[in-house]
Amino acid sequence: MPQQELMFDQARLDRIRIWMDRYVEQRKYAGSSFLLRQNGSEVFFHKSGLRNLESNLPFQRDTLVRIYSMTKPITSVALMMLAERGLFHLDAPLSEFLPEFKHMRALVPTAEALDQTEHAPSPTLHQVLTHTSGFSYPFNPGTLPEAMDEQDLMFKPDRGLLEDRVRDLSKLPLAFQPGTRWEYSVGTDVLGRVIEVVSGQTLKQFFQQHIFEPLDMRDTGFSVPSGAGDRFASLYTPLAGDAMALNSVDQGGDSLRLVDSYRGSPFIRTTTFSGGGGLISTLDDYAKFADMLRNRGTANGHRLLGPKTVEFMMRNHLPGDIASMGPKSFAEQPMEGMGFGLAGSVVLNPGRVRVPGSIGDFSWGGMASTYFWVDWQNDLTAVFFTQLSPSSSYPSRAELKALVHAAMIE
Repeated sequence: MPQQELMFDQARLDRIRIWMDRYVEQRKYAGSSFLLRQNGSEVFFHKSGLRNLESNLPFQRDTLVRIYSMTKPITSVALMMLAERGLFHLDAPLSEFLPEFKHMRALVPTAEALDQTEHAPSPTLHQVLTHTSGFSYPFNPGTLPEAMDEQDLMFKPDRGLLEDRVRDLSKLPLAFQPGTRWEYSVGTDVLGRVIEVVSGQTLKQFFQQHIFEPLDMRDTGFSVPSGAGDRFASLYTPLAGDAMALNSVDQGGDSLRLVDSYRGSPFIRTTTFSGGGGLISTLDDYAKFADMLRNRGTANGHRLLGPKTVEFMMRNHLPGDIASMGPKSFAEQPMEGMGFGLAGSVVLNPGRVRVPGSIGDFSWGGMASTYFWVDWQNDLTAVFFTQLSPSSSYPSRAELKALVHAAMIE
């Protein structure tokens, strides 16, 4: 807990409103919302622009958005809830739960084809949690990502049972030997399947019973909630091509080209429960989850995790920062000065990150430019929602965090 109550300069907080409105005026984002809480109490809230340009619907506090990779911390919490029951140890091999990963191969370092492999051990649960397993994403550079892209292995919401998609993944080699590199990956989707096997429930059922209901997260799930109507925001991209082409220079004529409308979206009737990127949520719902982490495992009168487990999760689990592990992939956060815990990134050195912050700040984001962070030193949680893919389009996360820190006074 902080030594004393942190104070904010209201005029400086108002700069966040100006910043959010400017993003809308410049047609970078159609709309957005931001919530800042200290010690569980609201410090600042602002909403700007539209959730749906086609129907001129405003971005509201209860607007539903695709949180994509901000699903990962929730899946990681679910896995650690099972670990707290003594059902497994994090050094257990993945094959202990999913036998299809028993006989693994990894690409040799100079591989240019999928058949250029060598024997590899099954990754451990810890390696999968920390993105050091050898799994990858189709949008990363390299031989394995190219094969994943050809097979459309992205765990999209309309691709059928999670079990089947994970089995498809097991037929491909790893991008590298487990533990030797850091590469952003579909590993958390695989962990979602581990949760299903260990718990005997679907990932949807486990989340609902053990996380969403205790935290009163009524609008969070894998599909647009029944009766939500047009609260589900549309998704946009500034790219002329694929909205998930993170490093594309294929800029379109329209900076807000429609990708997925609330009408006819695959998230209306989801069939694939993606622990890596499948959830929809609202600003206040996700703030309840973030506050649970800030409060070391408890919220709404329920304890999801022990405080020591949360502290363990939010430490750096890499030998150094992410950059030191030779990543070639995209990541939702900076890599220099940034470590990685069991559910997101951890600030090791704000100077190296080049964004104001506290040592130990814990954060992650999503492909549609959503973002959250938890600051234990100042007892803060912050959640930012918008709907623009890819998240690398603008430096909004760094700008927002700088704005918040600029408003802090004693």
